[in-house]
Amino acid sequence: MVVHSPCPCGSGDPSASCCGPILEGAPAPTAERLMRSRFTAFALGDRAHLLRSWHPATRPAELELDAATRWRRLQIVDAVGGGEGDAEGVVEFRASYRDGEGAGLLHERSRFARHEGRWVYLDGEQPG
Repeated sequence: MVVHSPCPCGSGDPSASCCGPILEGAPAPTAERLMRSRFTAFALGDRAHLLRSWHPATRPAELELDAATRWRRLQIVDAVGGGEGDAEGVVEFRASYRDGEGAGLLHERSRFARHEGRWVYLDGEQPG
């Protein structure tokens, strides 16, 4: 029996047809899809995808993920640009998590750009 687990990004689609191919190296068609794949990478502890999908000008030399943090839910609040024909985009999201201190929420407006033909994460700021 084949089990089609839902993607951690909350799209409702199976992982194998949602973020799975992007985590395996396929280019994300939009900035929002890259954002969703990065959330999934945090949820799964996929440090390689996070670094690979980060713009080289802003990418840290190393990335440590807290194994005690469980990323639970992603909500896309807004997306500006970031389409298949765009060079830049902004995705605002809320990501809920649980760690050793309890439940938390990360609210960020992330900037994305194309680099060598692929969407990459530039940076983010907390709105407000």
